Amino acid sequence: MKSYTTRYNHKDIEEKWLSYWERKGFFRAEVNPSKRAYTISMPPPNVTDILHLGHALNNTIQDIYIRWKRMRGYEALWVPGVDHASIATQVVVEKQLPEGKTKEEVGREKFLEMLWNWVEEKKDYILDQLKRLGCSADYRRTKFTLDTELSLAVREAFVRLYESGLIYRGDYVVNWCPRCQTALSNEEVEYEEEDGKLYYIKYPISKNQKSKIKNQKDDSRFTIHDSRYLMVATTRPETMLGDTALAVHPDDERYRKFIGSRVLLPLVEREIPVIADTLVDPKFGTGVVKVTPAHDANDFEIGNRNGLEKVIIMDKKGIINENGGKYAGISREDARKSVLKDLERKGLLEKTEPHKHSVGHCYRCHTVTEPCLSLQWFVKMKELAKPAIDAVEKGEIKFYPERWKNVYLAWMKNIRDWCISRQLWWGHPIPVYYCKQEEIKNQKSKIKNIGCGNIIIAIERPEKCPKCGGTNIVQDPDVLDTWFSSWLWPFSTLGWPEDTPDLGYFYPTDLLVTAPEIIFFWVARMIMGGYFFTGKPPFRDVYLHGTVRDKIGRKMSKSLGNGIDPVDIIEQYGTDALRFSILAVAGEGQDPHIEERTFELGRNFCNKLWNAGRLLEMLKREHKEASHEPDLADRWISSRLAAVIENVGNALHRYRLHEAIMGIYDFFWHEYCDFYLEIIKKTGHIEVGCHIFEKLVCLLHPFMPFITEELHTGEDSVMVSTYPKPGDRDRGTEKLFGTGIEIVTDIRNAKTSFGIPLKKEIPVYIEFKDLDLIKPYIVTLAFVREFIASRPRKGIRRVSHSYEIVIPLVGVVDVEKERAKIEKEIFTLERLIEKSRGNLSNEEFVKKADPRVVEDARRKGKEMEKKLAILVHDLREIDDSYN
Repeated sequence: MKSYTTRYNHKDIEEKWLSYWERKGFFRAEVNPSKRAYTISMPPPNVTDILHLGHALNNTIQDIYIRWKRMRGYEALWVPGVDHASIATQVVVEKQLPEGKTKEEVGREKFLEMLWNWVEEKKDYILDQLKRLGCSADYRRTKFTLDTELSLAVREAFVRLYESGLIYRGDYVVNWCPRCQTALSNEEVEYEEEDGKLYYIKYPISKNQKSKIKNQKDDSRFTIHDSRYLMVATTRPETMLGDTALAVHPDDERYRKFIGSRVLLPLVEREIPVIADTLVDPKFGTGVVKVTPAHDANDFEIGNRNGLEKVIIMDKKGIINENGGKYAGISREDARKSVLKDLERKGLLEKTEPHKHSVGHCYRCHTVTEPCLSLQWFVKMKELAKPAIDAVEKGEIKFYPERWKNVYLAWMKNIRDWCISRQLWWGHPIPVYYCKQEEIKNQKSKIKNIGCGNIIIAIERPEKCPKCGGTNIVQDPDVLDTWFSSWLWPFSTLGWPEDTPDLGYFYPTDLLVTAPEIIFFWVARMIMGGYFFTGKPPFRDVYLHGTVRDKIGRKMSKSLGNGIDPVDIIEQYGTDALRFSILAVAGEGQDPHIEERTFELGRNFCNKLWNAGRLLEMLKREHKEASHEPDLADRWISSRLAAVIENVGNALHRYRLHEAIMGIYDFFWHEYCDFYLEIIKKTGHIEVGCHIFEKLVCLLHPFMPFITEELHTGEDSVMVSTYPKPGDRDRGTEKLFGTGIEIVTDIRNAKTSFGIPLKKEIPVYIEFKDLDLIKPYIVTLAFVREFIASRPRKGIRRVSHSYEIVIPLVGVVDVEKERAKIEKEIFTLERLIEKSRGNLSNEEFVKKADPRVVEDARRKGKEMEKKLAILVHDLREIDDSYN
C-alpha cells in the first residue's frame, strides 16, 4: 500500500526522484545494435544568461519525446550543451567592466579570463535549471561549443570549405556594429520601423554641362530648376560625403538627357557622374538616387557595375574620417546635423518630409548598424543550398507546422553569401595564418626581406610557411561567427570529423525543436552543413513552437522586465505544474501568453491527480474484495482510455502536443473523475479503476515526470515501463454510456440554473430507449430519487436527438421567486454589458487605457454575454412551462 500525504508536496518528491533517476543511470544512452536509436541534439542555450520560460517550453517538448521514445523501447539519446554565443556573451561581459573601463584597457588576457569565469558560472546554473525541469538528457555528454573537440570540428569544417572553393576573402559592404566593433551577417541585423525624414538635396549641374543640357527640350515633369541641378531624396544626408555618382533608371524619360553628364557634390565640391542603372526605383523620391558604394550594399553593386570609386568616410566607431573634409572627427549623428545645417545655409536643402523606414540594429546590443566596406571572410551559399532545398521539397526533412516549409524555401532560394568573420575576442579563432613579410638588417647593414605574405589555411598552426619556409607566422586576429560552430552541432557533438561509433549509430538525429526566429540563423545552416559535411540530413523532423509572451503579447525578456526564471515557478508550483501549464496554453505553432497565474492550471491538475491516487488507495483499504465482472461503467471507461491512448499517440506523431496533453486532461478530469470515480466510490468495484489510473500515470509520464513517478505502482520506475498501447474499443458501450453522461450533465446544469443544490434528490421524467441500462448511474451521478413514468405537463425541458428530460419545479423550488431572481439578474447584466460595450467602442479609452485593462474588459464582456444568454433561456423555460 502506498502512503499519501494530505497535500501534494512537489519539493520533496522532485528532489527524491531526480536523484534516483541519475543514480540509476536512466538518462544514459549507449550504442546498442539490438535497439533502434532515437536522438535529439538539444539546441544549446547561450551562456549569456540563465534559462527563461521560452527555454522551459523548448526543453519540455524535447523531454516529452525522449521519455516517450524511451518508454517505447528506443535507445533514446538527448545530447545537452551550451553555446559560447560569441558576440552576445562578449557584450554582456563588457557591461560587467568597471564604469569607464573598456576591454582594451583591461587587456585581452584578463578579459578572456572574465569571460571563462562567466561561462562556468552560467553553464552550471543552466544545467541545474535543466535538471530541475526534469530534462532526462545524458549529462555525461554535455558539450560546450568551445570544447577542444568541437573547436577541432570547426577548424576542419573551415578547411574543407576553403579547399572546396566555398570560402573566400574580399572587400564587400557588410553590416557593421559600431558598438561591438564587428561585422554582422544579414540575419544578425534586426530591422525596426522608425519615424525618420526624407531630405531633398540639390546637386548642382557642373558649369561645363549646363549649356549642353539647356539645348535639350525641357520636360515639366523633371525635378530640376532651369536645368541648374538634380534633386535627390535621401534618408542619410551625412553619407553624401562619400557619394561617387548620381543614378537614374535607364528607362526613366524624365532624366534620360542627364545620363552621362556630371554634377557637383554639395559641400565637398567634387564632380561626380550621372549614370543609369536598373537597380534604381523611379518611384522613390524624385527618381534620382545618390550612389555611395562604400556605405550601402545596393550602391556597392551599382559601383561595381559602373566602375565607381569607393570612398570610405567613417571609421569603425562611426566617426567621420579624413575623407569627410571639415566634418572629420565628429560622430555620424553629429555629422548629419552639421551637413543639413550647411546645406540649408547654401540653399541646397529644398525640403524635408516625414518618412517611415526600416532601420537596422545589432541583434545583441541594439546599436544602429552601419553599412561599411570591409575586408571579411565569406562562405558561398548557393551551392550549399541546393541539396538542402531538395531535401525539404522531397520530404526527406519535414517541418511542423508545415507552413514553415515555405518560409524556409523562400529564404533558401534567395540566399546570399554568409559573412563569417567577426572582429571580436571571444569565439573560435579563424584557422588562417599569414607568413609575415618583414625587412631586417644584417650585420653589414644590408636590408633583407623575409616572409612572403603567403596565406595559409590549416587545421593546426603551422611551424613554418610551406611556400618560403619563413617562421614568422601570425594568425588572423578575427574569430568566426558563433553560428559557424552551431551549424555543426548535430554531428560535431557525436564525434565528427572522426567516424565514431556514436556518429554511426545516433546520426542522423531525429528531431530538432526550436523557435521560428532562428530558422535562418541556425536551422537552414544546419541542414546545409549536414549534407555538405556528412552527406546526410542532420535531423528528420523540425518542430517550430511559438514564442513565449506575457499576457499582453510582449516577448518575454530581461530588458522588458517581464522575464520569468523557471526555477522561481518550480519553487512555487512544481515542475510538473510548469510543464503542464505551458503546454496547456501553447496551441500548435501559436505563441503562448503567460502570466504567473497561468501555472495555477498545472498546480490544480497535479492536486487532482494526487487526490485521485489518494482516493483509490483509501478505497483499496475499504474494499478488499475479489475480482468482479466488469460492468457497463468499467467497459465504458476502458474503451474511452483506449481511444485516448490512440489519440495521444497520433497527436505526438504529428507534433500536436497541446492536443495530446489536453486529451489526457479532459479524459482524466471530466470522464474519469467527474463520472467514473463517483460511481466506484458507491460500488466499491475498484479493480478496473486502479488499472485505468496506472495506465493514465504511464500515459502522462513524458509530460509530467515527477508526480507520475510518485503515483506509479509498478515495481520498476515508470521511466523504464512500457508506454500504453491502445486496446480494443467498444463503441456501442461508449455511445450508450456517453448518452447517460449527457443526460446527467443536463440534469446537473438544470439544477445549477434554477438554484437546486446538486446533491438534492429530485424526480425526473426521461424518455430514452435504453434507460433501464443506465438508470443506476443516473441515480448516483445526478441524485435522482424517482423516474416519473408519465411525461409531466409542466417542467423544465431538455431535449436531444435521442432523449427527452422533463424536470418538474413545483415542490422543488419556488417558481415565482426563481423567476424574479432571474429577471433581476438579467436586468443587472444588461446594464453592465451596455456599459462595457460603451467603453470598448470609445476609441480614447481603448487607446489610452492599459492594454491589460482593455483585454480584461473584453474577456469579461464575453463572459457576461454568455451568462445573459443562459438566463434568458432559463426565463423562457419558466414562462413556457408555468404561465
